[in-house]
Amino acid sequence: MSQKCQSLLRDRRGRRTAQLATLAYDFHRAHLIPEHFHPEDQLIFASKGVMTVRSKQGIWVVPPLRAVWIPARTPHSVAILGPVSMRTLYFAPKRVRTDAAKCFVMNVSSLLRELILHACKFPKLKQEIPVQRRIIEMIADQLAAAHSIPLQLPHPRDRRAMRVVEALVSEPGRQTTLAALCADCGASKRTIERLFLAETKMTFSQWRQQLRLLHAMQLLASGEKVTGAALDAGYSSASAFIVMFRRQLGQTPRRYFAT
Repeated sequence: MSQKCQSLLRDRRGRRTAQLATLAYDFHRAHLIPEHFHPEDQLIFASKGVMTVRSKQGIWVVPPLRAVWIPARTPHSVAILGPVSMRTLYFAPKRVRTDAAKCFVMNVSSLLRELILHACKFPKLKQEIPVQRRIIEMIADQLAAAHSIPLQLPHPRDRRAMRVVEALVSEPGRQTTLAALCADCGASKRTIERLFLAETKMTFSQWRQQLRLLHAMQLLASGEKVTGAALDAGYSSASAFIVMFRRQLGQTPRRYFAT
């Protein structure tokens, strides 16, 4: 059961005390933040390290210098994969990104990065204080212009399709055919293919490739070599993985993490 967190922007009487709250924390080793939800919209930024955010809707991988947007009241957990510098901003619902009803990962520009780090010097920022109001407005402008990048893995809702998801997530590199997976999920291959397309907007093959990409990214961000990450994710060679990675993200793995 998800734990409800207290509002960071209201006092015990429900009165608004600020328009933006911040949290800065450095994790020195792997850690799991159990499922919970906030009454505020949330931006989680990885200035160093990699995190994985999970909800009923899917999985979002947050590599260094990326961030994930989490709408208010969305139950989620956060897996910290090794040392991570996490910076989190909490906004009043609909204060920014009014069109974002679901979680998504975004690139963080140099300007937005500096704004996030500067905002985290204040536990709370208030609209009534001119210098803090300008910080809030600049962050809101930057977030309004941010676009989703393909580092998410949506989940189907159907229980039979979710059995396939659970089997593959537990071992992303497994080479089991969809027909073999369907034997254990209670549905035909054709039914599962239809469910994935209807509920995730991806074919099963596209979904499985995305799972392998995100799994490999987690390994790479944790220090694994490209060859090891590729093989563990089910690719036949590092070169095949690099070709796919460049096609999806526009850069080689080495350059992507360097930038």
